[in-house]
Amino acid sequence: MSEFDTPIIHKTFIKAKREKVFNAITTSEGLDGWFTRGTSVDLKPGGIMHLKWVNWGVDKITTEAVCPIIDVIIPEKFSFKWWEDHYTTVEIFFEEVEGGTIVMLKETGYQDTKEGRRRCLECAVGWGEALTLLKFFVEYNIRY
Repeated sequence: MSEFDTPIIHKTFIKAKREKVFNAITTSEGLDGWFTRGTSVDLKPGGIMHLKWVNWGVDKITTEAVCPIIDVIIPEKFSFKWWEDHYTTVEIFFEEVEGGTIVMLKETGYQDTKEGRRRCLECAVGWGEALTLLKFFVEYNIRY
């Protein structure tokens, strides 16, 4: 089974210190503040991030994802596996710049199948939404 050779890439600028942004994505408290409900994170390579959503979004979705953590370099990089039945790799980089932090997310490994392309499109949109929600939470303490 071949994979897409084009990754999902999103970037956003957040007016906050890199450590604050990093913690909002890599800790249970941080993720539950803006994105999930009841998430747990064992923040180390080989650890597990267990994401849980309850009545999420317009469709009120309740679901969860178990994501093996690949790499943690505090506060520069966080990477994990996504989609348990065919893992993709999500890498998130945190660059400290004047006035804040640039967050760059890259996801690779989608299968070049009808289902793989559907998932890739869904996540390409979803990651953009997630980074926008993260920005609103970190900068203004607003939760969707």
